[in-house]
Amino acid sequence: MPPVQKKEIRANGRGTRARVPEFVKKFRGVKNWKEAGAWLEWRGIEDIECITPDQAGVARGKMMPSKKFTSDTSLALPSAVFMATISGDYPEDGHGFVYPEDDGDLKLEPDLSTLSIVPWESDPTAQVICDLVHQDGRTVEFTPRNVLRRVMDAYAKRGLRPVVAPEIEFYLVNKNPDPDYPLTPPVGRSGRAIGGGQGYSIAGINEFDELIDDIYHFSEAQGLEIDTLIHEEGAGQLEINLRHGDPVELADQVFMFKRTIREAALKHDTYATFMAKPIQGQPGSAMHIHQSILDRKTGKNVFTDADGGETPAFRHFIGGMQRHIPNALVMFAPYVNSYRRLTQAASAPVNTKWGYDNRTTAFRVPRSDPAARRVENRIPSSDANPYLALAASLACGLLGMIEEIEPDAPVGTTANEDDIDLPRGLLEAVELFESDESLCELLGTSFASTYAAIKKAEFETFMEVISPWEREYLLLNV
Repeated sequence: MPPVQKKEIRANGRGTRARVPEFVKKFRGVKNWKEAGAWLEWRGIEDIECITPDQAGVARGKMMPSKKFTSDTSLALPSAVFMATISGDYPEDGHGFVYPEDDGDLKLEPDLSTLSIVPWESDPTAQVICDLVHQDGRTVEFTPRNVLRRVMDAYAKRGLRPVVAPEIEFYLVNKNPDPDYPLTPPVGRSGRAIGGGQGYSIAGINEFDELIDDIYHFSEAQGLEIDTLIHEEGAGQLEINLRHGDPVELADQVFMFKRTIREAALKHDTYATFMAKPIQGQPGSAMHIHQSILDRKTGKNVFTDADGGETPAFRHFIGGMQRHIPNALVMFAPYVNSYRRLTQAASAPVNTKWGYDNRTTAFRVPRSDPAARRVENRIPSSDANPYLALAASLACGLLGMIEEIEPDAPVGTTANEDDIDLPRGLLEAVELFESDESLCELLGTSFASTYAAIKKAEFETFMEVISPWEREYLLLNV
C-alpha cells in the first residue's frame, strides 16, 4: 500500500506553516483539477490508472504518470473496446448493429469524484473512473455508465430519484490455471477444504480472516464502505452488502469492489470469482438489488403515502418489473453460465412473482418502516455488469409507473417450484430483449443493438467448445 502522509502542516514557502486542507486527506474524490493536483502530491502518487467499465464490467483504460494526468492531457480509447465480447472477439453487423469502419476514438473524461489510491500496488498509484464522450463532446450512448445515467435522467425528468443497495455474492476457489479442470473450494485456516451449508456462519468467515482483513483494508483505503459481510450457503461463498445510495455511485462501488476482492484473493494465492455458477452442485451467486424511489423535491419515498400505506407508484413499479424483467434478463444473466444458476427449486428465482419477505419470489418486499419501503430484485447474477443491471432494473420499474401496470397479487407460499417464467437460455433472452421496444428506447437503441450483437457472438463462441457432458454421454453411446 502506498505510504500515507501523516503530517497535518507543511511549509508554505514564506517561513510559516499552513494546515493541510481537509479535501486532501479524503480517501475518495475531489471537486476539481486543482484539488486533484494537491491530493496526488500529498500522497506522492507516481502513476494514475484511468479506467472505465466495458460491456462486461471489465476495467479498460490507460495508465500514465501523475504529472501527465494533471497537465490537461487528452485521453482516448477506440470505440471497438465497447463492442468486444468477453473472449475478445467482435460481432457481425446486423439487426441494427454496424461495426464502425473507422474504429474512431472516444474521449475519456475523468470523473474526479471517484479518484482514489490503488492500495494493492507496490508503487504509489491512484485510479479514477472515466466517462466516454465523442470527439465533439456528445455523450456515447452505448457505454455502460452512460446507459445508467440515461435511465437516471428519465427519472429526473419526472421529478424522481432512485436509491439502490446492491448485495454481491462471490466464491473463493483454489487457483485454477487449466480451465479443463473443475473449480474446487479453498482450504481455510483450519487446514481443511471448505464445505457448503455454512450460511451466516461466523466460523466460515473466520476461515479466511486474513484475506477478509485485506478486503476491509483495501476498501477503506479507497473510500469504499462495506455495510455487512456474511458467509453464504456455498462452499467458500461470501456476500458483501453495500449501503444504499445513488445508483451511479453504487455501480461504481460494485465495479471497484469486484476488482478489490480479486486482488485481495490473489494476495492469498486464491481466486475470487463472480461467475454465476462456478461449482457444480453448489448454489449460484447473485447480485440482489434493493430499490426505492424518492421525490426529488421532498425527499420522501414515493412508494409510501402520508398514512404509511402503499401507493399506486409502488404497485406500478412492481407491475413494470413483472412485465419487462423477462425481456431484460440478458442484462441480469449475461452469459451461458448465468442460466445454470436459474433453476427450479433453488435459491435463485425463475418466476416473476412478488411477495412480502418471500425469498422464493423474484421481487421481494422486505419488512421495513413505511419510509424505507423498497423492492428487492433477486434475479440478477453476480456476473452482471453492475451499471447495466441497475439500469435495466430501474428501467423496468419506471416503465411500470409510466404505463401504470398493475401487478399480480402477492404470493405468500413457495413460488420457486412452479413453472419457469424466464427465458431458459441466452439466445431466447436476447430475442425477448430486442422485441421490447419501450425498454430498448429507454436504455438507448444504439446500446440495445450493440449489446444484443455482443451476446449473440458470445453464444456462437460458446458453441465451438465441446463440454465434458458431451464426451461423457455421447462419446460411446450414440
